[in-house]
Amino acid sequence: MSTFTPKNYQTAALASVELYFRDCQRMGHADYAFQETTKELWGRKSDFTPLTGFSEEMPYFCLRVPTGGGKTYLAAKSVALVNNHLLHNEYSVILWLVPSKAIRDQTLAGLRNIDHPYHAALREAGAVTVIDLDEAKALTRSTLETSTVVIVATRQAFQVENEENRKVYESSGALMHLFDNLSAEQRVDLLPDPEGKTVPCSLANALRLRRPFVIVDEAHNSRTELAFDTLAKFKPAGIMELTATPDMIKTPSNVLHSVSAVELKCEEMIKLPIQLETESDEQKCLALAMDQREQLQILATREQAEGAPYLRPLILIQSEPKSKTKETRHAEWVKQELIDNHNVPDKEIVIATGSERGLETLEDEFKGGIFSDQCPVKYVITQKALAEGWDCAFAYILVSMAGVRSATAVEQLLGRILRQPQARQRANEALNRSYAYVVSKDFGETAETLRDCLVQASGFNRQEAVEFVAAKKTEQAKLDFKRGGGRIQFTAVEVKLPEELDVSRVSKETKRKLKWSKKTKTLTITAPMSSAETLEVQAAAVMDTSREVIRQAGAASRNEAVQIFHTPSERGLAFFVPQMEVCIDGELRLFDEPEAIDYPWELPLYQATVTDDQLKTLNLSMKVSEGGLIDVDEEKGRVRTSFTRELTHDLGLSYRPENWNEAKLAAWFCRQLHDPSITHASKRAFVAEWLSSLLQQEGMDLAAVNRQKFMLRNMIESRVKDLRTEAVKTACGEFLFGEGNEERIRIGSEYQFEFHPDAYAPDRDDKGEYGDYDFRKHFYPRMGDFDSSEEYQCACWLDRQPNIEFWVRNLVRKNGASFFLQTATKRFFPDFVCKLTDGRILVVEYKGADRWKNAEGDRLVGELWEELSGGTCAFVMVKEKRWEDIEAKF
Repeated sequence: MSTFTPKNYQTAALASVELYFRDCQRMGHADYAFQETTKELWGRKSDFTPLTGFSEEMPYFCLRVPTGGGKTYLAAKSVALVNNHLLHNEYSVILWLVPSKAIRDQTLAGLRNIDHPYHAALREAGAVTVIDLDEAKALTRSTLETSTVVIVATRQAFQVENEENRKVYESSGALMHLFDNLSAEQRVDLLPDPEGKTVPCSLANALRLRRPFVIVDEAHNSRTELAFDTLAKFKPAGIMELTATPDMIKTPSNVLHSVSAVELKCEEMIKLPIQLETESDEQKCLALAMDQREQLQILATREQAEGAPYLRPLILIQSEPKSKTKETRHAEWVKQELIDNHNVPDKEIVIATGSERGLETLEDEFKGGIFSDQCPVKYVITQKALAEGWDCAFAYILVSMAGVRSATAVEQLLGRILRQPQARQRANEALNRSYAYVVSKDFGETAETLRDCLVQASGFNRQEAVEFVAAKKTEQAKLDFKRGGGRIQFTAVEVKLPEELDVSRVSKETKRKLKWSKKTKTLTITAPMSSAETLEVQAAAVMDTSREVIRQAGAASRNEAVQIFHTPSERGLAFFVPQMEVCIDGELRLFDEPEAIDYPWELPLYQATVTDDQLKTLNLSMKVSEGGLIDVDEEKGRVRTSFTRELTHDLGLSYRPENWNEAKLAAWFCRQLHDPSITHASKRAFVAEWLSSLLQQEGMDLAAVNRQKFMLRNMIESRVKDLRTEAVKTACGEFLFGEGNEERIRIGSEYQFEFHPDAYAPDRDDKGEYGDYDFRKHFYPRMGDFDSSEEYQCACWLDRQPNIEFWVRNLVRKNGASFFLQTATKRFFPDFVCKLTDGRILVVEYKGADRWKNAEGDRLVGELWEELSGGTCAFVMVKEKRWEDIEAKF
């Protein structure tokens, strides 16, 4: 079986899903749970928008993952979380919906292949059965009751309006046994036929009985009322969407966790930045791209000789469509151009358009298809799009013969050149980038259109797109006037001409950069002009003198008139911060978790008793299975049944709990406790004692424990966590602050945190909510949002100080951009980290008066970090705008 280690951002996204499911179970309301979870994760509550036609309390959320981020892997890993933490059931039905048949076949193949990471991720849920819709129409009770059933289908396959799909809603003899021995309560909830006369033994009703959890891949493609009405028929237990571009307006997705393109870049999943070069002549444009491919091939061959995997960089060429009325650079023209004028052998070219499927033949011709070292293909010519599901990390260069006047023209192809081969960076930095060559006169407009593509189709936010589309040539960087952020400043170039200028001869695109005064015969250039655009304006003049003046003005517009401001990270400055280290048995370790301190601890058996709060929770839950539990909606004042309790009740009717004895239950609870700091013997003794204590309670027996084993698992897990937290607090307090701590703790002797130049990815960028101050000393071009006006004012004050060389708005839980100090219970991420002009590091935390009392642990560890740093570091916690407290540290 193939081994695959999840990326850090994938682990973080899955942790968010688990936390949300736990909160759903704990609170009983998915909307309240969503707000609680997002507040805990991101420090700010996010609004929950329920789906029309569904219970307002049904878990409905979205994982936003840019192109190339591994959405299918995340979905597969989430199935175990659904069973364990939302449904509290050994098995379930997962309805996995995809946008097309090509994606369906690709997903099925990955989930079924025992050597594929998708299958390994799915098997974490235990026994699984992966089937397509046709196979689902012959489901058996034994399959449903002995495995988690994953049904992969297209969304269109369930639309009753389509005649060939109606069998999903019609009676099937093969499924009739699934409706034997149903209770009256279950039968009344089934869907009748369209006439309302009978209740069919259909697949739709079989699914409805099992309350499937729905996974929607590429969810942005299914935002119609019809699509949601279709899902509602199955009475789902919850809906998880995965997409790069969630809908935030018409039918808003509840984005639980958002992965940034920066995180994908740092985790070696995608090739960034995209280096862009424009050329007005299509033949020269092709030649430039081919030369770039040859340079990359030389580097790849050299690395392969040193042990790197095989790599053959590909060029994707977007041709123009054929036309009966005008000559175009269509696919056949491009192919002939490559053969006749660039001496490319025919076997190195493949055409993949609607009528020609050259890529498909490669799968039959070579084992491994286009990835085979025997495959000669270097050029893939297409028009609008490649086949859905076609991913090739060998694709490095995009050439657009059609230009990029509309974002939709290249948005899909752009995503195809981003994936990093083997999800692993190469030794040569040139092989960790993507390249785009576009037939265009206007570099700035082309760059903006590519950024639009990254935002609209690949899931980048606007600030990321700005950073990751960069000019390949230095002279074209100055034409990127729309890059924004006040980083490029342009001074208009004004010249007088000795004649009238015929501006009607200038194209509309170029004319946008000009102002012409007939009265004064003055030409004003308002944005940088390329050489090609300058030639165009020169052609509008008659006199050689005028043309020379225009040539000089055009050159000035892209040179002297342009000033580019570079932040410290862009200038290549390093930013290292000493970290706290602990000395254990003579060895220095980074203090990044409480377990770094070696402290003796065993689960105390005298604490292995059921608490009153646990019994109360358990008794409430048991009432559900006995007949439901009624709540009162506090906001609307109406009586209702909690969604999660209703779900538990329904699943209890469809899935019969196993009758395990006390020993088997205890063994199962032990396996569910994944705390490596506890010995197996300690776990076994604690669980056995706790379970014995529970079974001695009035009205409690093995049958009840079997029904509620997932809830009991959570109770034991929570109890163990609380006990360990108390033990860690005591041990950490003594270790960090006890006598002789200077012998046990070091600051920065071996471990230094680096603010990586490409790692800054705030969940929310500063958008001027509290003011429009022009920050000039922030380490990165982007800046994270502020939590309050006072925090913003603190940043402004820091930026004005002559003692500060540069500073950063520190982020939370972002690899490469989040400096932290470990406390006994959590990581403390201070607000600001500053590099002083004398070389010292200053850490600043701003606390509002309402949070000051609860910040003592953070303040103590910050002061300890300063005290033991030998004068290289300073820490200050500020409140009430007392800037003098910061100044005292200079």
